[in-house]
Amino acid sequence: MRLADARFVSLTTFRRSGERVSTPVWIGRDGESLVVLTPAGSGKVERLRADPRVELRPCGRFGAVAEGVEAVPGRAELRVSPADVARARATIRRAYPVESRLVLGIERLVERLRGRPRTQRLALLIT
Repeated sequence: MRLADARFVSLTTFRRSGERVSTPVWIGRDGESLVVLTPAGSGKVERLRADPRVELRPCGRFGAVAEGVEAVPGRAELRVSPADVARARATIRRAYPVESRLVLGIERLVERLRGRPRTQRLALLIT
């Protein structure tokens, strides 16, 4: 299965110690790159600031990777400009039209009910 065709992808980032940390994410294709939308304060963002290496594998909704699936290495670039984030958001919405609106809509509702500011997101451009 091609990564861009997978419903979920296990995105592995690296701690300073070299330890791998994997997270299931939605992914979309933007030209020759793949994009991920993530909260700006997430652990993966902190790890990527220290080390831009990533590994990608198709996975299930909760991150389970099938046995024998090889990792695809890449590099992630953090994109924070409103234009880049909007482009990534549009890419993810095209790939996950129902799921993205539902999940992000519920997130916004919970933030409003709790009186919290809207979660800032940034884009990961993976090559």
